[in-house]
Amino acid sequence: MQKNILVVIVALLSVLYLLNPTAGVLELIPDNIPGIGNLDEATAVFLLISCFRYFGFDMANLFKNRKK
Repeated sequence: MQKNILVVIVALLSVLYLLNPTAGVLELIPDNIPGIGNLDEATAVFLLISCFRYFGFDMANLFKNRKK
């Protein structure tokens, strides 16, 4: 139960960071640094996808061809 709550909190924080309500004022890595500027957003996306997978929603198969 506590692990589920922790995963939901991580997911909400990831979504909040990706929505960027501070308009770039609060960023872990500034986006204008070449090469590594978007690593913080990539990490937030990775955490969000991992949280979805934890609850059984596998986004890797979202666009998979379902033909047999």
